[in-house]
Amino acid sequence: MTLLDWPGKVACTVFLEGCDLRCPYCHNSELLLAGSVPGIREEELLSFLEKRKGLLDGVCVTGGEALLWPDLPFLLEKIKAIGYPVKLDTNGTHPEKLKMLFREGLIDYVAMDIKNSPEKYGVTAGKPDLDLEPVRESVSWLLEEHTDYEFRTTVVRQFHTVRDMEEIGRWIAGAKRYFLQPFAPRNTVPDQTLAAPDRETLCRFLETVKPLVKEAEIRGI
Repeated sequence: MTLLDWPGKVACTVFLEGCDLRCPYCHNSELLLAGSVPGIREEELLSFLEKRKGLLDGVCVTGGEALLWPDLPFLLEKIKAIGYPVKLDTNGTHPEKLKMLFREGLIDYVAMDIKNSPEKYGVTAGKPDLDLEPVRESVSWLLEEHTDYEFRTTVVRQFHTVRDMEEIGRWIAGAKRYFLQPFAPRNTVPDQTLAAPDRETLCRFLETVKPLVKEAEIRGI
């Protein structure tokens, strides 16, 4: 259960395996490869949700990269049939799948990661040769406000600067919501040398992006 992942809602978070990025600061690196950790059966999840009707306001589906999950539309159909709205977390690399879920009425809120400024995106995402066009397409689609959404950046001292925040702010200018999330070291993070910026730097980053988006906050401190 989470009070943080979906603004204004008490939600349950479902983690799906598999990801097409390799961010060195990833908190869920054990989920990068499908079949790498024990999971629960779909029937168990749906039973859990049935029993908590009236207690939960929604279901957050995350990863890994949830849009890689082959049966995701069918799972979301079943969650929606129970009566829950669905929030999807995505890295934005699969815009057509994102749009399809919206067209089918299977998502109510999208949280998309913005890894860094465009020029540093691939390195920050652990894929130096990453094709950024699908990510740009997802950003543009969300900015058109087809569905409720937020952008968010996990801020890492070694990766992010004021200039990067300026570039991100211009990229997502006019965005409905943008959250800065300070990196939190964990033993599951691939690169154990990484660290969070100090509070002063975070506040400076926030003031950099605030004039460019409708709502900006630091989340997690």
